[in-house]
Amino acid sequence: MRIAVQRLSEKAILPVYAHGPAEDAGMDLHATEDAVLEPGVPKLVSTGLSIELPPGYEAQIRPRSGLALRHAITIPNGPATIDPGYRGEIKVILLNAGRSTYEVRTGDRIAQMIVARYENIEWDERELTESTRGAGGFGSSGR
Repeated sequence: MRIAVQRLSEKAILPVYAHGPAEDAGMDLHATEDAVLEPGVPKLVSTGLSIELPPGYEAQIRPRSGLALRHAITIPNGPATIDPGYRGEIKVILLNAGRSTYEVRTGDRIAQMIVARYENIEWDERELTESTRGAGGFGSSGR
């Protein structure tokens, strides 16, 4: 699938699969600016990219596991959704859940993006069928 992408900054790096599309689901997104992430304070970081997704597709922005493990950097609204009608810059909300300040440098990989198909639905308001689980949730299956 080919998707239109526009660089909004000379510093923008196109999303890439680190190990290729046969091995990776997510493409790395890179920062186009330096940012200081103070513990507990969300920060919006630019990627310098805008995309044009076809109808029926979304882009999901997710945390990078290495940043989460080593520095407690996450995405508080993750996975974030880029809708097919959005044409603005992709920016990533980063949150430092650690105890020490973390510095993002221009060009750093800050998140990963997965393009996924979704279904358009219509609601059929009626009584629901019975199931074994029923209304059980929030730990109903045990530890």
